[in-house]
Amino acid sequence: MSENTTLEFYNNHAAEYCAGTQNIDMSEAYTRFIAFLPEEAYVLDFGCGSGRDSKYFLSKGYRVTAIDGSSEMCKLASDYIGQEVECMRFDQLSVDSKYDGIWACSSIVHVEKESLPEILRKMVKALKVGGIIYTCFKNGSGFEIKEGKYYNYMTPEEFIGVLKEFVPNAELIDFYDNKTYQGAVGKSTSNWINFLVKRIK
Repeated sequence: MSENTTLEFYNNHAAEYCAGTQNIDMSEAYTRFIAFLPEEAYVLDFGCGSGRDSKYFLSKGYRVTAIDGSSEMCKLASDYIGQEVECMRFDQLSVDSKYDGIWACSSIVHVEKESLPEILRKMVKALKVGGIIYTCFKNGSGFEIKEGKYYNYMTPEEFIGVLKEFVPNAELIDFYDNKTYQGAVGKSTSNWINFLVKRIK
């Protein structure tokens, strides 16, 4: 139910969301992520939103598959990045050892806690061994439903526990927190925790 209402929000506010997020400075997160990628890496933008990050990765010469669950967002992002964005829900990911990196920026934060372990398993399975996931959550405990969107709060300790219990073929290799990215519309106080996860076998 929460996922459906979240997608409904993004479908109804796609143009506004794209306009408010395409110019956010993600340079720190980009730098940390691409440090682990080979040349001509194959990247999955998992919940690409406006297409901002896909466009950056394409400019670096990477092959990019971009997906999003919002059909309206997919239309706008496809135009923005110049290639088709596939409309797909997170639980529909079903590939093995395909990607060098998965970028899940402010996306699986909308996955309910009870569903998160299975989504993470699917993501890790989709990576080549040695591949990297970047993702981020609101820093804290529990969850919040705001403006019809579900937000999953996470601490490093909780995230490490989820990986150890449910995704033993992955390990957390880095995490860092930061205030909400500069340029986000109408947001100034949220603190996000960023994670880099590696498939180890």
